[in-house]
Amino acid sequence: MDTATHKAEEILSAAAGRARAAIRSLAAMPATRRDGALRAAAAELRIHAVNILAANARDLDSFAGSPAMRDRLLLNEARIESIAAGIEAIADLPDPLAGSLAEWTRPNGLVIRRVPQPLGVIGMIYESRPNVGADAAAICIKSGNAVILRGGSESYHSNTAIYLAMTKGLRQAGFPDGSVQIAPNIDRAFVAAMLGASGQIDLIIPRGGKSLVERVQREARVPVLAHAEGLNHTYIHAEADLEMARSVLANAKMRRTGICGATETLLIDAAIASAVLPHLIEDLAALGCTFRADDRARAIVPHLPAAGPDDFNTEWLDSVLSVSVVDDIDAALDHIARHGSSHTEAIITENADAAARFLAGTDSAVAMWNASTQFCDGGEFGFGAEIGIATGRIHARGPIGPAQLTTFRYHVVGTGQVRP
Repeated sequence: MDTATHKAEEILSAAAGRARAAIRSLAAMPATRRDGALRAAAAELRIHAVNILAANARDLDSFAGSPAMRDRLLLNEARIESIAAGIEAIADLPDPLAGSLAEWTRPNGLVIRRVPQPLGVIGMIYESRPNVGADAAAICIKSGNAVILRGGSESYHSNTAIYLAMTKGLRQAGFPDGSVQIAPNIDRAFVAAMLGASGQIDLIIPRGGKSLVERVQREARVPVLAHAEGLNHTYIHAEADLEMARSVLANAKMRRTGICGATETLLIDAAIASAVLPHLIEDLAALGCTFRADDRARAIVPHLPAAGPDDFNTEWLDSVLSVSVVDDIDAALDHIARHGSSHTEAIITENADAAARFLAGTDSAVAMWNASTQFCDGGEFGFGAEIGIATGRIHARGPIGPAQLTTFRYHVVGTGQVRP
């Protein structure tokens, strides 16, 4: 083992030990204390906004990625306020550890209760967006978990400034230092140490590009809660309202092109494609969008660039939209099954039966009817924020808020029963 790896493992082990010690008190704290700590953390973010913006400027000065990815990294006063408000919204949510999930009495008189409990120590590995660390910390605190954060090197200074502000508020509220921790540097050996920390970290959540998620899933010796790419589709059905379709699609694609909830492929019903597709293309082109289209779409709008072999399998995260004309709902669902990533799909239609067929026919984590795919977001779901979006089929799916970072155990209450 080289020196860097050994050092990273030592640092991680110490951090995990502090986190493990912290969770013993976090879950036992009254909800009012956890909520008060979150409000204190939000207040410190506002107080230290100037420092956070200065740190973000350092990251932006050295960033060389695309405009869409730069937008993911960018902080301004409005975004810092949004982060702080999101933390306060999390504090206002019901306590995910309160009460019981179910209760029943056995014939022998035993009362069995299924009660929520935190997952434990969460390892969060994320890229680009500095708000992710704040969201993750707040959701973990709300649900009684401790978290170890490792952000991307491109946002290192922003992440650190946010962490310092939040933990100042947590300390003022009397929280143990191990509740929220951050990697002390950008050494990739720390990521490897996190992935190998079986018995120290209870769950790894990666949030970033395809290569990051694939690496975590391939190398982790710790359970992983992850999402695949956000290769999302908006299907415009034959009975769609045209003005609604134009408005929703423009938002779904172009509101923020670099987020995982952005629509990457337009599917349009052949019955209306000739009349509707030119308007949709014109709207999006005016917003700066470019296109990759199949032969049927190009037959209607000839100037569209032809889609390549992999274009319908591409999460653009940019101002690029794949376009395909499909025969009907079944063809749309077949296309999604072949090319989608089980993230978010939407149908635009005035036909309730058609919508029901579509919603039931896709197995993606989130399916929408007459709404922008960009609503696939923890804040928009009422979670305050999200720690990620899960597209797997175990434990949780869709946006992950405080309730999704809990598991359960059982309390059994007797009156002296013995088993025969």
